[in-house]
Amino acid sequence: MNGKHVRLQFPLKTFLLLSISILFSSSSLLAQDWVRTGTNLGVERIRLAAADFKPTGGDPQNASLKTVFDTTLYSDLKNAGIFNMVSKSMAPPQTPGGPQEINLAAWSAAPASAEMVAFGALGVDGGRITVQGFLFDTKNPQTPQILGKQYADTASEENARHIAHRFADEIILRLGGGINGICETKIYFVSGRSGSKEISVMDYDGADAHAVTHLGTLSISPRVSPDNSRIAFSSLGKDGWSIRMYSLVLGRPVGFTSPGGTTLSPAWSSDGAKLAFSSSRTGDNEIYTSDASGGSLHRVTAFRGPDVSPVWNPKSNSQIAWVSGRTGLPQIYLMDADGANVQRMTDGGYATSPSWSPNGQFLAFAWNRKYGPGAPGGQDIYIMDIASKRWIQLTHDSGANDFPSWSPDGRHIVFQREEGGSTNLWSMLADGTEQQQLTHGGANSMPNWSWK
Repeated sequence: MNGKHVRLQFPLKTFLLLSISILFSSSSLLAQDWVRTGTNLGVERIRLAAADFKPTGGDPQNASLKTVFDTTLYSDLKNAGIFNMVSKSMAPPQTPGGPQEINLAAWSAAPASAEMVAFGALGVDGGRITVQGFLFDTKNPQTPQILGKQYADTASEENARHIAHRFADEIILRLGGGINGICETKIYFVSGRSGSKEISVMDYDGADAHAVTHLGTLSISPRVSPDNSRIAFSSLGKDGWSIRMYSLVLGRPVGFTSPGGTTLSPAWSSDGAKLAFSSSRTGDNEIYTSDASGGSLHRVTAFRGPDVSPVWNPKSNSQIAWVSGRTGLPQIYLMDADGANVQRMTDGGYATSPSWSPNGQFLAFAWNRKYGPGAPGGQDIYIMDIASKRWIQLTHDSGANDFPSWSPDGRHIVFQREEGGSTNLWSMLADGTEQQQLTHGGANSMPNWSWK
């Protein structure tokens, strides 16, 4: 494949459809320990135990809902990335249901050696599930209670999971430096399970996946609004690709004035007031901005070659990162929101799909650094420090990885991985560790993590 052929194929087949805190040391550029993420917080992880909750009452649903709750709570705390979880096999045999029943000395002693313990009681009565949850400091027997919460809802597996998510997020907030947990967040994505490509949604851990749209066409690049009330996405209709808007409150499409031409890759500003997107209304695909209904259209770029996949700096909304093919193969660029102060961020290869970290300091993106004829390159997820342009590779030797999206706590990244003929969604901590598959089967792609 010669260079001319690559450039001709690139915009037609690929480019137009593409849409924490981390501290760097002075170590080698490629060393995995070169990155320090918000999962570390600069200190050793807290050793946390999550006791199985004590059942109360004799309702037939009690056992099954308690199992769902216990499993979800432990998984949520393990996934947080800030705890060293005590194995269930190391827990004391007693099941404390309240403050008067817990033996702190037993939990702080080996083999549990827990610094903190979450425990409580769960009961079902009259079709209602009630949960009392506590968090105690085992090293402070005089005033051990850090958290005490009570929850109640209709008895169902879904609500048992939801209550566990809420309690886990409370624990993470208290012990994780005041940063909200992500257990109640959602991930929006493209699913091809129905034959067409529809926008779907699932819990942050991959549970309860279901379709949002039912348009019977190709819909890609979902982006949920900062207030989680609407989804902007690109959809193929009789006039080609345009941006459509779907209300999660009303459960139906709502009006958005797409500017004409091939219009792709919408992105919300963090205040929800503006969208940025790519449109070919004047020939080449350029970056435009508009208000949330498609009005006040403003062209931002005016360069030869396609410009796509814009994302706002969520901290300031004063900068946009995007992908441009002005030099041939796609590269990540940065500019002010009005198009001034353009700077190239990547130094070669094939770089796409930028995603900005919540603190505005870092970009995650997909990069094949050795792309070209005869080169044994691989498409992996990288993150880059904006100020220094230093980067680190997060995925290695595992399929083609693309479309990273940051979690609102800045500690996690969800991404797409194509491997073995199927495409699925994976998540990992922001340092590339603890990768886990979220979807299985079908064609699942282009994830977007919801705002808190």
